[in-house]
Amino acid sequence: MKKTVFFSLMLMAGTYAMACTNYIVGKKASVDGSVMCTYSADDYGMFQPLCHFPAGKHPKGTMRDIRDWDSNEYHGQIPEAEKTYNVVGNINEWQVTIGETTFGGREEMVDSTGTLDYGSLIYIALQRSKTAREAIKVMTTLAEAYGYNSEGETFTICDPEEAWIMEMMGCGAGSKGVVWVALRVPDDAICAHANQSRIRTFNVKDKANCMASKNVVKFAREKGWYSGKDADFSFCDTYAAPDFGGRRFCEARVWTFFNKYCDYMDRYVGYASGEVDGAEPMPLWIVPNRKLSVKDLEMAMRDHYEGTPFALDGDIGGGIWEMPYRPTPLKFEVDGKTYFNERPVSTQQSGFVYVSQMRSWLPREIGGVLWFGNDDANMVSYNPVYCSATRIPNCFNTPGADAIHFSMDNAFWVCNWVSNMVYPRYAQMFVSLEAVRDSLDNSWIANQAAVEAKAAELVTQQGSEAAVKYLNDYSCQKGDEMIARWRQLATYLIVKYNDMVVKKENADGTFQLSKHGIGERPVRPGYPKRYAKELVKQLKPIDK
Repeated sequence: MKKTVFFSLMLMAGTYAMACTNYIVGKKASVDGSVMCTYSADDYGMFQPLCHFPAGKHPKGTMRDIRDWDSNEYHGQIPEAEKTYNVVGNINEWQVTIGETTFGGREEMVDSTGTLDYGSLIYIALQRSKTAREAIKVMTTLAEAYGYNSEGETFTICDPEEAWIMEMMGCGAGSKGVVWVALRVPDDAICAHANQSRIRTFNVKDKANCMASKNVVKFAREKGWYSGKDADFSFCDTYAAPDFGGRRFCEARVWTFFNKYCDYMDRYVGYASGEVDGAEPMPLWIVPNRKLSVKDLEMAMRDHYEGTPFALDGDIGGGIWEMPYRPTPLKFEVDGKTYFNERPVSTQQSGFVYVSQMRSWLPREIGGVLWFGNDDANMVSYNPVYCSATRIPNCFNTPGADAIHFSMDNAFWVCNWVSNMVYPRYAQMFVSLEAVRDSLDNSWIANQAAVEAKAAELVTQQGSEAAVKYLNDYSCQKGDEMIARWRQLATYLIVKYNDMVVKKENADGTFQLSKHGIGERPVRPGYPKRYAKELVKQLKPIDK
């Protein structure tokens, strides 16, 4: 799709950082009955270890400090719960998982005096909730009591039985109020959100599938933003109406997920492109044409719009070796005109990604798996970490490593080291990374049944503590294997592709030697034909 579109005031809400993507799968839409969801936490400069909050008991009257998840700014205190649950990453010991994407919305609705930001709400709710419904209650009750100090947010909230999508906004500075609505995703459906409010109309009378604040419509009426019937009220269109950026940079990521699993998404290309006024919005969820697996979701998070109207192979922005990535910011100016880059699901600024798998038929220590990676989803493997984990693999929480301190033992830094070698020479080098990535992913998925059978046996014979220790050992071992393999990959890449040539390999993967015992002469691939044809438009040929 042509990207030489000029626009000036079309971006509005689309000018904020295009961060985060969530996909959701109901239990009857998965191949094995799992509820599943994904999260890509995308923000330049983000360094996020795999967090761990141990279960605990707290004396009555204990207070909890609240620091903003993004900025670390101190916001105040709230009472701590007397009992809190074990949390690893974004899943807790009861298999409750919470993710998010920020959509912004009306700026005047942000409560800058509120105590709780979206990240704090997530991790507090995980420590206090046994079910998704309970998590929704915890989050909304706290926000209503202490104020919500964030922009508009869409939350994914799941447990082994149910998947929910919730949208929340503040009611302005000093209000300590919020408007919110939560809808249960049908068990046979898949859903998605990516930095654009997606909930439109809803039925508050359907108590089994809908929850909402009492003021969700009333507040809009008081502000003069809505005057129609309650049944026709649209949360999205009233509080965060999509503009060009909200559709092209955000809704397009929803579109590409749905497009993989249904046969009618062509009708929504005009909407997702942002270029057709009055285009029909996409549904909040769809029933897929086949059931999804963990592997399907891993690959969905690696998407760059391949084979679609939004594919990133239509211009020279990807450089000589056609990387499906673009420098930021998303929009740029040349000669007084504004242009834009596509914003795919897989992006270089990811701090971490995961696929969460929640299963009701297994002991809860075993049922929840966070398939986790520290970097761009396309450039990492998804390591298995169980919801009962009381120890974190060292590579995901490395002493001394942070956003400005590199460590060879840290997954974020080693994976970024490799991916940043691959990005500019993608067509040449990605095949090597992909082979390592997929070999690890496939081996872990293949081992899953045997590992979990052993853990279940330990639960029966020795109790849950033995199973938890076994799963801890397993996850930590796999983390060690991954970081070792990635360091090996880094050295392999620099040797094979040094100085923009390619060294020859033997069938066993060793590098070829000449008959005199030194490295064989490398291959000099030169320019890919497609890029060369564009380049010569700016050059003079030798021959006349």
